[in-house]
Amino acid sequence: MAGGNLSVVLHAKGDLRLENRPIPEPGPNEVLLQMHSVGICGSDVHYWQNGRIGDFVLTKPMVLGHEAAGRVMKVGSEVKHLKVGDRVAIEPGVPREMDESFKNGRYNLSPTIFFCATPPDDGNLCQYYKHSANFCYKLPDNVTFEEGALIEPLSVGIHACRRAGVTLGTTVLICGAGPIGLVCLLVAKAMGASQVVITDLAPERLTMAKELGADYQLTVKRGDAPQQLAESVEEKLGAQPHVTIECSGVESSIHTAIYATRPGGVVTLVGLGAEMANIPLIHAAIREVDIRGVFRYCNTWPMAVAMLASGKVNVKPLVTHRFNLEQAVQAFETTRQGLGIKVMLKCDQNDQKP
Repeated sequence: MAGGNLSVVLHAKGDLRLENRPIPEPGPNEVLLQMHSVGICGSDVHYWQNGRIGDFVLTKPMVLGHEAAGRVMKVGSEVKHLKVGDRVAIEPGVPREMDESFKNGRYNLSPTIFFCATPPDDGNLCQYYKHSANFCYKLPDNVTFEEGALIEPLSVGIHACRRAGVTLGTTVLICGAGPIGLVCLLVAKAMGASQVVITDLAPERLTMAKELGADYQLTVKRGDAPQQLAESVEEKLGAQPHVTIECSGVESSIHTAIYATRPGGVVTLVGLGAEMANIPLIHAAIREVDIRGVFRYCNTWPMAVAMLASGKVNVKPLVTHRFNLEQAVQAFETTRQGLGIKVMLKCDQNDQKP
């Protein structure tokens, strides 16, 4: 571990820097990791471009990155389940206290949770990073580091599908075929969804969705009427879907989700858009369409590891671009421009394999 700890640090809106930071020392219940693969998320780019997401405001320099996997370099004195050399996937949200949300098994809702790359907490887009050992999950030999890093977005899909109640025979509409829409597609199919329709503005994203198992693709154009899109969905499926998973955060897309979902069905809101939205709420209410929120995930890493190890889910095609850590600014620019699907940064100079 000679040398420094090269890190991707956001100093202020638009001010992204590569800098050396000290190598951290793990506490009794922590492990020190040599980072291997870290994906860039839309939220990382949003902080870079805007300096904030909602109430989370950047007030001091912050290391970015929260989709990550690495190798254990040191273990704290109390850590029993991990050893030096273990390959692990990192769950970025760690509860700080045993509050009501924690006790209820919904620790993602804890107001004081630590979360990588959410102000003021540092992320793991760096060479060396320490993390709570309880939130590091050992990867089986047949699961790559990149797959381990992709467990984070995959977890959003798992949590969204759980919240929506996707099960054997469910028909599903997914609005948006970006990285999160695509993992929702993969998970819905793995959980037994019989038919999935997916929508997007970009035809190339719908092509990827088809390759990943979408039964129907629907290209939308800006200005399309939500009711007409809802009718198009019904035509493709032969009936309205049981569940709609909205992954864009766009107001008109939320309208489509509500109009499209069958009476008694569920709309799950995954995409985050403007704080206030005008939606046809009464249309949902009189048809008993449940509208459910999704905030990150909880208790998803074991299921995700099992899905990948068994081959039930294949996330490998999602990685379309790879950059060395030193090329971080170029990697962020690639993501900002919406090129490809998932951009992966490689943090270990001696191991550039997936």
